[in-house]
Amino acid sequence: MNVQSVKNKYDIIGNSPELNHAIEMAVKAAPTDMSVLITGESGVGKEIFSRIIHDNSERGKSSKNKLIAVNCGAIPEGTIESELFGHKKGSFTSADSDRKGYFEVANGGTVFLDEVGELPMSLQAKLLRVLENGEIIPVGSSVPQKVDVRVVAATNVDIEQAVRNGKFRQDLYYRLCQISIKVPALRERRDDIFLLFRKFAADVADQYRTDPIRLTDEAKEYLINYPWYGNIRELKHFAESISVLEYERTITKEILQKYLKYSISGSMPTVYKAGDGNTEMSDRELLLRVLSMGNMIHELHNEINDLKNTISELVRGGMPVSQPAVQPVHDKLPPMIHQSDDIPVHYLENNNDDAEEFADTEVVEDEPLALEEREKKAIVRALEKHRGNRKPAAADLNISERTLYRKLKKYGIE
Repeated sequence: MNVQSVKNKYDIIGNSPELNHAIEMAVKAAPTDMSVLITGESGVGKEIFSRIIHDNSERGKSSKNKLIAVNCGAIPEGTIESELFGHKKGSFTSADSDRKGYFEVANGGTVFLDEVGELPMSLQAKLLRVLENGEIIPVGSSVPQKVDVRVVAATNVDIEQAVRNGKFRQDLYYRLCQISIKVPALRERRDDIFLLFRKFAADVADQYRTDPIRLTDEAKEYLINYPWYGNIRELKHFAESISVLEYERTITKEILQKYLKYSISGSMPTVYKAGDGNTEMSDRELLLRVLSMGNMIHELHNEINDLKNTISELVRGGMPVSQPAVQPVHDKLPPMIHQSDDIPVHYLENNNDDAEEFADTEVVEDEPLALEEREKKAIVRALEKHRGNRKPAAADLNISERTLYRKLKKYGIE
């Protein structure tokens, strides 16, 4: 099957050399049984490439051989092993019967592991066993079970950097990327942007029986030069929204600017270095991190207050009031809202030279509650925007689906 035939079959729009090369790589990889690693930013359409690979393989010729897609970032860490490899009755409290995992259900077919970079380290070794020996061990069992499954994985993180940072096993990385396919970002294929927009707008017009919207030349140029950090997913949602919400069928640049939030004159919002300097954070991600640190700030103020009282007693020549030992602040840090490296925190030491500084410290008790409320509202707005769909909501918040799941549970958001 040639590249154009693949585009027609899977409704892929675009003619950029980078996109054509990615499709050609998928077609060449399909007849083999080698593992494939698909890389690219969130929203570029990596899952379509897993379908191309499976459908055009020997496995895909039989309807009995399934392609099962698993979003590794959306499954809670405590249950992901059971989801992938199954479990035996009685292996944990709610295991009232044996259950097959995705690998066993997909036996003879293909498992697509989306966001494979989110896999916990403890599970990465077990995935390596599947790739090396074709064996799984269900939770609660000690007997290996043979499976014949091809693995296609995808990630939007810099997996090589994750390997260097010790967050992803090097041997698993090499085993997954026997064939590597990079799906280009939308801003790397600007000639395709208007073609995609026109297709999405026409689909909405057909669905709701309205006239399709049209862009002025100035609006078209603005659309093409817009950065589209959410890639095709963002463009599709934008085309659908503006087609439904705008009464005017001729869209000007000024109308576009009401919907598009970044300036086309620059690149991504200000980026900050985190931790060891290798992980970058956008303004939005940095804000969410700051919000998630509210509890830590509260604890830090309490520690300062306790230390101030102790120092005051010592200065007066008395014995300090009996207080619990001060625990290191890092023991009380809440989970970060993103799985990147922790941002650096300077911990306070018990040093009498700092007595005056501590004495002037103002303790703010209600700030963490305000920060948490703002974080909760941001999550609710993102969910409402995407009609409860967690994946695009998490993408808007610049967090993983697993982190969003934890936040929903924390705040009791249905």
